[in-house]
Amino acid sequence: MNKQNGFTLIELVVVIIILGILAVTAAPKFINLQSDARASTVQGVKGALQGANTLVYSKAAIQGKESTTGNVILDDLGDADATNDITVTTAFGNLDSSATVADVVTNLEKALDMQFQALSDDTTTVTTEEWGVRSTATTFKLVPQGRTASSTAADACHLLYTQAGSVTQPAQYAVVDTGC
Repeated sequence: MNKQNGFTLIELVVVIIILGILAVTAAPKFINLQSDARASTVQGVKGALQGANTLVYSKAAIQGKESTTGNVILDDLGDADATNDITVTTAFGNLDSSATVADVVTNLEKALDMQFQALSDDTTTVTTEEWGVRSTATTFKLVPQGRTASSTAADACHLLYTQAGSVTQPAQYAVVDTGC
């Protein structure tokens, strides 16, 4: 007599139940990958901005402008023509945020070699560039594409940069990712 080997109905039901439990507990982790990626991207831009600000501060120190506000030459192209110099506006050797949003966008594009969309208010969605910029008197927000500069916890997904207030008060960086 040939005896057939296989799984019993009870064994199959137990395996299906275990797979169901695993799916219910693991699915939220996989569903949330897009927001985790967006939050990680904001962290990456924070690192890029910190690195750029370090280089800007170094250039300011070389030019003796680390304790004042004004323009710092990032690249003078090695010639006597000052009109083609690449300059940024700084506050105590760090990138300045007290200018207009257009000036902040220009500074960031020169320092980070990226393109930014100027945001007129906190409700404008970033659509034309990878990142948007919303500027106030002493801060600016870097906002990823598809998001607004909203500070409401459910919508907040940005890097908040606070410019240096003095020689002893360096620039501050804060990632807000509750709504990413």
